Amino acid sequence: MMVTPEIQRLFDQAKHIVFLTGAGVSTASGIPDYRSKNGIYQGTLQRPEYLLSTEALEREPEAMYDFMKENMYFPQAKPNIIHERMAEMTHIRGAKIISQNVDGLHEAAGAENVLNFHGTLYDIYGVITGTTSTVEYYLANMRLPNGELLRPAITLYGEIPFRVEEASQWVREADLLVIVGTSFVVYPFAGLLEYAKAGTPILAINMETIDTMYPVHQIIGDANEFFATLE
Repeated sequence: MMVTPEIQRLFDQAKHIVFLTGAGVSTASGIPDYRSKNGIYQGTLQRPEYLLSTEALEREPEAMYDFMKENMYFPQAKPNIIHERMAEMTHIRGAKIISQNVDGLHEAAGAENVLNFHGTLYDIYGVITGTTSTVEYYLANMRLPNGELLRPAITLYGEIPFRVEEASQWVREADLLVIVGTSFVVYPFAGLLEYAKAGTPILAINMETIDTMYPVHQIIGDANEFFATLE
């Protein structure tokens, strides 16, 4: 049993739930994660950390564009039960979501209080003027008609994530923190737990154990099953 009476009680009693989500939340929607054996970081000739960096944006924007277009966009993907139950909790319980994901599925599920720590693939703008464009245009053209390079508003390696101070404050205010679908190795996201108040319950729901110095109660198993049985 993944949702024990004790775990259910934590959710029932919490008034300020904060979810910390990663790519594993979206795999059931057909979007691969990053670092698993079937993830998008496998099999690339160039290091994916380079292809998604400010250095590649400057030196090889075509290589970055091709990598993102071929590996990161899944416009037909739909929210799964994890997105749906979290969205429900944002409405009914005032829960908040801090997500590493850039796929927009939390919002597609109707969630409120979503903080996209690493931005979103669906906000497109010119790197010089900030001129906005549509994702449909971007997937067919990497440049505006005037030649200006386009990019999505995601955090590249070498950039600071979005709304870090706000995310830290959300964690401070939480009385239940729930980590779902992330290896929890990317900083500063993984470092957000340092802002948790002493004694705040922290759960992690993943297929594998995460390596963390924080006092996390780890639930190993399918998060889809967990959220399907959570009341």
